[in-house]
Amino acid sequence: MAARAYWQGQIRLALVSIPVEIYSATKSGAQISFKQIHEPSGKPIHYDKVVTGVGPVDTDEIMKGFEYEKGSYVLLGQDEIDAVKLESKKTLELTQFVDASEIDVLYYEKPYFVVPADDLAEEAFIVLREALRRTKKVGLGQLAMRGREYVVSLKPCGRGMVLETLRYADEVNKAQGYFRDIPDDTPDADLMELAEALIEKKSGAFHPQDFHDRYVDALRDLVERKRKAKGGKIIEDAGDDAPKKGGSNVVDLMAALKKSMGAAAPAKPEAKPAAKKAPAKRAPAKKRA
Repeated sequence: MAARAYWQGQIRLALVSIPVEIYSATKSGAQISFKQIHEPSGKPIHYDKVVTGVGPVDTDEIMKGFEYEKGSYVLLGQDEIDAVKLESKKTLELTQFVDASEIDVLYYEKPYFVVPADDLAEEAFIVLREALRRTKKVGLGQLAMRGREYVVSLKPCGRGMVLETLRYADEVNKAQGYFRDIPDDTPDADLMELAEALIEKKSGAFHPQDFHDRYVDALRDLVERKRKAKGGKIIEDAGDDAPKKGGSNVVDLMAALKKSMGAAAPAKPEAKPAAKKAPAKRAPAKKRA
């Protein structure tokens, strides 16, 4: 069964409109979910919608309310919310183009694959894709999806394009408030040389399949051991993995970097033992006359 498009509409660049479809580029990884259980009975706990002084209520009686002041609400029906019209509801108009490096990584939120909606849209789609690739620019615009309007970026990706939703400025904390107390010192030259050498030794291509969620694996293992233990407590000591408290100094850092360099060095193949030489054959004795 083919994947269902997350959004269908058109990309507009000046007077050119390109019908496209958008598909989610990510999926939820393996996760362990827990339910709240009533221990004495072993049964799951349910949540009822109740009103103070009234008790349980029917779902049909529930509306969405915006609290404009303490204890006072404006009530809105779902049909009223759905009726809010946005000009960008089915159109992504590219209003600006910027270098990719100008967008801080903090603003990127979620990626989507963008493909032409039909054969007629392919030519214009390819032209836009290659124009972005050659100019090394990222297109910006605003797009309404699932009841919310997003700032989005558009850039080439292989034969297609990737659209990424961006956070608004008021959704991103200013880094200065967190980094203000970090000193702006010049690092020791020897330490920098060792650190750069260590980075160089550990450099390589990115293979995402090499990484997996070890916490989920550990939880699955815990669940299996708990099941076999039939309810017995299973608590492991953190041991040497627990972080040690206390400051460090340049001597400790230098020693740690040198030790890391040794650990990062690729292991040399063991030398094979030299093959034993076969004993030389003796020449046959000459016959006497």
